[in-house]
Amino acid sequence: MYRLFTLLTALFLAGCASPGTSYYVLTASGPVPSGGGVGIGVGPITLAEYLDRTNLVIQEAPNQLAVAEDHRWAGDLSASIARVTAANLGRLRSTGNVRTYPWQGDGEIRYQVTLDIRQLHSEADGHAIIEAGWRAYSLPDRRLKASKTFTAREALASDGYNSSVAAQSILLQRLAENIAANLR
Repeated sequence: MYRLFTLLTALFLAGCASPGTSYYVLTASGPVPSGGGVGIGVGPITLAEYLDRTNLVIQEAPNQLAVAEDHRWAGDLSASIARVTAANLGRLRSTGNVRTYPWQGDGEIRYQVTLDIRQLHSEADGHAIIEAGWRAYSLPDRRLKASKTFTAREALASDGYNSSVAAQSILLQRLAENIAANLR
């Protein structure tokens, strides 16, 4: 009985000593300007199935992905991508009038940007990658203004998940630059 108690105690203490789950957020490159301006709505966002989860995903080999069990997004990934993209577009277009989908009415929105995130992860070679299809519509007539596919890679500053998420945030900034250049 004593051995069983000792074994259970050791297992319990080992479980307590293990590191906990880490949570990560994507960040915009700067704050959204205050005040009004041209209205931009971002969304809806669609994610590739492998991304539609709470865990971060790393590509270990050309056809192999790994799910980081103890490294998770702090919130819904599609909502985070919409929030960061809206903030980046607001800063790039000098407007504080940015919204994320769903919004109440199209009255103040001049452009709607939809995103199809096909890839957004880090690779074993020390880079983060993005592939995103995007469409920009002018409102209220819902006329297609631009439709493009954006692909890019960004080197990680160092090893680790925090650096991976930082590189993915930079890729979202570069995506916003590509979109903003077509909203003129």
